[in-house]
Amino acid sequence: MKAIILAGGFGTRLSEETTMRPKPMVEIGGKPILWHIMNIYSHFGIREFIIALGYKGEILKEYFLNFYAINNDISIDLSNGDINIHDGKQPDWKVHLIDTGLHTKTGGRLKRLENWIEKDETFMFTYGDGVGNIDIEKLLEFHHSHGKLATVTTVRTPARFGRISFGGDQVKQFYEKSQEAEGWINGGFFVLNKKVIDYIQNDESVWEQEPIKKLAKSGQLMGYKHDGYWSCMDTLKEKNILEDLWDSNKAPWKVWG
Repeated sequence: MKAIILAGGFGTRLSEETTMRPKPMVEIGGKPILWHIMNIYSHFGIREFIIALGYKGEILKEYFLNFYAINNDISIDLSNGDINIHDGKQPDWKVHLIDTGLHTKTGGRLKRLENWIEKDETFMFTYGDGVGNIDIEKLLEFHHSHGKLATVTTVRTPARFGRISFGGDQVKQFYEKSQEAEGWINGGFFVLNKKVIDYIQNDESVWEQEPIKKLAKSGQLMGYKHDGYWSCMDTLKEKNILEDLWDSNKAPWKVWG
């Protein structure tokens, strides 16, 4: 199974960190938050990733092109340029780095990846700035149990985020930053069938708006309620909180060994 991760936004609310690099490359404990997200998936056996690039995508390409050297000890003979990488334990990931446009919106980025997904394939889809102790195995079990096209992982967090209204497990309405819905919000970590791409019009489509609202209205969007830890990294304050948790060995999202 593949996991698509959005990594192309400008990250303007974290401008202290993102003027020089895309938000998914902002580091927590010396590793990009993208690395943390990929480790969550990898722990549950999902090791093929499609990274949707946009803003400063070349930085992500450079990181993964040099991943093996960056994460191992190396010896360099400066007299002749010979390089020896001392092999260490590295993840068995397959990573596809795909340019989805500088100004493409979140839904448009997914639509541009249509040819990377097989017909009727089920895949994961999330943002490059959110972590949590999501049980991916249980999430997938829930998705397969209801037979709908889409599952969104819902989490509890303050009211500044868009909210979700439920009828049982079915998502009835998707509110954009409304105070009127229940205390559940979009936490990313979607499970989707390729048919959801039919709900996306073009590069200007924002995934969290028309496509999701259409899925909810047609009864094709279900919500997996995650009561555990979840956090996004929208601001420097949130980045510092994640950093403190990691440094104190109390990071709840570190589900891997």
